[in-house]
Amino acid sequence: MLDRRDFAGLLAATAAFPEGARAQDSALVPFYDSTGPDLTLHGLDVGRGSLTPRGTIKLPSNVQYCWPHPARKILYVASSNGLPGAPGAGAGAPGNNHFLSAFRVGADGALTPLGARRTLAVRPIHLSIDHGGNFALVAYNMPSHVTVHRLGPDGTIGDEVPQSTGLDFGIYAHQVRATPSNRTVTLVTRGNNALPNQPEDPGAIKVFGFSDGRLSNLQSLTPAGSKGYGFGPRHLDFHPNLPFVYVSLERNNRLDVYGLNPDGSLSTQALFKKDTLTDIRKFRGGGPSAIHVHPNGRFVYVPNRGSGTVDFNGQKVSNGGYNSVAVFAIDQKTGEPSLIQEAEAHGFELRTFTIDPGGKLLIAASQQPMLVREGDKITTVSAGLSIYRIGADGKLNFLRKQDVDTSAGTNFWCGLLTMT
Repeated sequence: MLDRRDFAGLLAATAAFPEGARAQDSALVPFYDSTGPDLTLHGLDVGRGSLTPRGTIKLPSNVQYCWPHPARKILYVASSNGLPGAPGAGAGAPGNNHFLSAFRVGADGALTPLGARRTLAVRPIHLSIDHGGNFALVAYNMPSHVTVHRLGPDGTIGDEVPQSTGLDFGIYAHQVRATPSNRTVTLVTRGNNALPNQPEDPGAIKVFGFSDGRLSNLQSLTPAGSKGYGFGPRHLDFHPNLPFVYVSLERNNRLDVYGLNPDGSLSTQALFKKDTLTDIRKFRGGGPSAIHVHPNGRFVYVPNRGSGTVDFNGQKVSNGGYNSVAVFAIDQKTGEPSLIQEAEAHGFELRTFTIDPGGKLLIAASQQPMLVREGDKITTVSAGLSIYRIGADGKLNFLRKQDVDTSAGTNFWCGLLTMT
């Protein structure tokens, strides 16, 4: 049931997309970008490589992640006022307002609330929808676990599906996804680097059986002999037509490749391990973030992030950490990736990015502004959306950067309705 405050909030969200915006530019591709609790619709002109803001809705707390229904007519949003921890500084603030919301997507991408939002117990870090459009999968990092929520025939969010005890959710879950068969679910658990007064937490890739919304332990993947120590996976993506899984390793500055078995399990060990930096001397903290395989399956993209700071004249300025998009070509027989480019990020902390369904554009969201030293002067590099044209060879040609105002919060997520 909706209370008066919920109903008023839904009306405000609906009104945020004016009718004039709905009626014009219908040929543009809907693109979404979040800053704090604000989720902004842009019209993406793929031919020109440009974005036009068209309206903003406000979530009840900061947007954490979004995922479309397979039919592309509903967008699900996880939000929370919890905060992630700073690199090397442990846990962030847990917060006390955590939600899962659904929005109906209009023909032009405008969002209107669909059903009642669901309250979650702790901060969600990632969400996805199974391939049948029947369940929402939500991952949480502290404590590390997953909840599964049944979806109604109209896409509304239903009750949480009870799970058996004893499920192995690892340490610091970062991403949850159904495999292409929809028979299994992967959970990427990053672990944590050691701190002065805290030992390292091991990472792993967990694979669960998946039946009618219920999970069952199937695999826990770590490098041989490591027990997950020195292993820090963050996100993965599936090749669109070959049996390979590509994994970004935040704590290792690496891209690993696993085989995908017909039953939805993964190969017990990585088939290939590739560095995402050509020169490790450029590393100043941070690490790879999201990962996406190109729609044609010939390339895979992984951003490198570095937002460490040093003191200069009483201010915190960039320590020169490397920010780029690593581009890999994929061998179509073996699945082996080969690094062919490191495209400049034109910003700091590319946390999320997206590729248009035609595979012609890549848009990456730099999370936060950063002070940069230039000789004796200090300048500011804004947060923003870096737009690249993707060549036939998979390489990125930078077109432009659209600055993003982060006064409402960090530039935390961006994406399209075609993201999977």
